[in-house]
Amino acid sequence: MPKVSIAPDDWVVVCDGRKWLILENKGDAERPNLLTREERTDDNPPTREQGSDRPGRSHSSVGSGRSAVGQTDWHDQAEQAFLTALAQRLDRAAQAGEVRGIVLVASPRALGMIRPQLSAAVAKLVRGEVAKDYAGMPVDQIEKRLNG
Repeated sequence: MPKVSIAPDDWVVVCDGRKWLILENKGDAERPNLLTREERTDDNPPTREQGSDRPGRSHSSVGSGRSAVGQTDWHDQAEQAFLTALAQRLDRAAQAGEVRGIVLVASPRALGMIRPQLSAAVAKLVRGEVAKDYAGMPVDQIEKRLNG
């Protein structure tokens, strides 16, 4: 993986559908020193633990046909809401001038979910993306991996 350039005071946003870390570079571009600025975790059990009913069935308007209705994916909806909340947090930071640059670090799935949620102001601040899931790692390990 190529080394990611993280300027001083840039934010490194590490996330997945259940946890986000906002890290700030208090070092320089050559030797970043990432410090935790904010952390949030969401308890999001699998859909099978969130729903209790079987998927419904619908009746055809003509004849006696019936068909199954797909089960709602509560887990997926909770992940989307969590990442939307992160995008809104980043937008507030961009509007307030709290951040000058952002490096997004997330699994490809989470990146695909959060990209459309980013405001134009935040999108301008994104200096790079790393399509890796580092959300479960300690900060020092994240720092090592990003410095390649």
